[in-house]
Amino acid sequence: MSLETYGGLAAVTNLRRPPLVLDTVTLPEDAAAELARLVAAADSTPGEEPDGRARDAMSYTITVEEGDRATVLEQSDGAMTPAFATLLTWLRKHFARQ
Repeated sequence: MSLETYGGLAAVTNLRRPPLVLDTVTLPEDAAAELARLVAAADSTPGEEPDGRARDAMSYTITVEEGDRATVLEQSDGAMTPAFATLLTWLRKHFARQ
């Protein structure tokens, strides 16, 4: 699983930043189950259309790879579903602990 962040006021500094990568195999069982629930919820909730007012909003791409299948979830601060926000918060907390 990977998290890419781009855009916003700091777009130039984010250009060279590699995506954050999480090897879900190494997660404890309860954390892996919680993450799977969050991904399923974010994937099943349709994204919102940006209204164009937040031109400097950050955008996020979360890529989940399972075998030969990849699920790509993309949203921005200008149009983010609650389910995507919850997943993004979980990932940020996890990466902050590393």
